Amino acid sequence: MPLIIPEKLKKGDTIGIVSPSAGLATFAMHRLDKAKSALEELGYKIKFAKNALKNSGYISASVEERLEDIHDMFSDKEVKMIMCAIGGNHSNQLIKHLDYGLIKNNPKIFIGYSDITVLHYAIQSQAGLSTYYGPCAMTQFGEFPKILDYTLKYFEYEVTDSGGKDTYKIEPSETWTEEFLDWFKKEDIKRPRELKKNNGYEWLSQGSAEGPALGGAILSVNHLAGTKYWLDPRGTIFFLDILKEEGLLNEAGVDSLLTDLDNMNLFDSIKGLVVSRPAGFSEEENIRIKNMVSRFVKDKKYPTLFNANVGHADPIITLRYGRVLRLNSSSGELFAA
Repeated sequence: MPLIIPEKLKKGDTIGIVSPSAGLATFAMHRLDKAKSALEELGYKIKFAKNALKNSGYISASVEERLEDIHDMFSDKEVKMIMCAIGGNHSNQLIKHLDYGLIKNNPKIFIGYSDITVLHYAIQSQAGLSTYYGPCAMTQFGEFPKILDYTLKYFEYEVTDSGGKDTYKIEPSETWTEEFLDWFKKEDIKRPRELKKNNGYEWLSQGSAEGPALGGAILSVNHLAGTKYWLDPRGTIFFLDILKEEGLLNEAGVDSLLTDLDNMNLFDSIKGLVVSRPAGFSEEENIRIKNMVSRFVKDKKYPTLFNANVGHADPIITLRYGRVLRLNSSSGELFAA
């Protein structure tokens, strides 16, 4: 069945903020204040969900409270976009309990990245709604002194009525950063993060391909293997957001997760692969991760793009799940078609 594509965001619309996983607002409220003002300056109204600013340890609030927030935002006729405050690792606690009928009957833009991958898969598989892998409030819109231009450009291309485009070329960013200036000590408002020169796209396998976008953060994708929320990757342009998480995911863990996907024959069933700049790793580790990916696609007849702006290294693009992507290694291009 065709996916439900929500209406584009218009100036004056209301954006609802939810915290489906981690709860960091208590410790870094200035990031959400900055996101609120940034979005208001762009012409939108902001509404925080009832429990979005809570913290209950490694999660924002109880399962029931987080569900209440998501359901309230989908029910609220004023809200046209639901933006996640931040990711985490516990969105998977919600998916068995979401009211997918409510979501299907009240389609609207739902956006976030990282652990929010789990909700993207669940909402598409159970409600048929096409959602968006893109910026969160605290991470991208809370950037000091402002959201990075590249991130904002592709956000507006994909979700807004005024800046929206049916087809566009996705260029590699000129610069990138993964620097973390301690939010909790407000180091992040003392200076902008250091930007480094981006060397651009790298092609690990050659060819041209076209297909609908599917994928997300690697650990979150693997959370869904074997569940009813899994989305069939056959015929897709699959994107992988690879990151390091202290105490949770390292270089060896990435190798193991890639092997999981290979054992599921994912790399045999897709039409093309787009891999992020690995975030949080040393340059030496990045080279080894690139070689890992190369090992899994070395005999494939499709293009594999490495160092794309789809991950935890900023700036990032916004991608609608199901949006047709075109890859061409000969011209070195990635298109949203």
